[in-house]
Amino acid sequence: MTLMTTELERKFEKYPFKSQEKEGANAIVIAKFYNPCGNDVWLITEAEKQKDGWLLFGLMNIFDFDWEWGYVSLSDLEKMELPFGASIEQEISITEKQVKDYIKEGEESL
Repeated sequence: MTLMTTELERKFEKYPFKSQEKEGANAIVIAKFYNPCGNDVWLITEAEKQKDGWLLFGLMNIFDFDWEWGYVSLSDLEKMELPFGASIEQEISITEKQVKDYIKEGEESL
């Protein structure tokens, strides 16, 4: 499944790597991806186009482990195979929310 849209590409271009480096939990989330069959969530705060596609940076919670900052490629999200033929989805109704708006109360120090 293709997660990239023209609108998302424009948003990514406004937030290159290190553009929100000092913001922490106050960083603006430019895209939220999630596993509809599980609890995996990727809150993307920065992105840059590489030779082989988009590399994303943000706060992630995978397999119900602790939230952690890291990188993931958009192509890796697109080719994940999930149960029942499902695929990673993008939250469409995202507005100017900060990371702290998405994480559980008490974890704002991330």
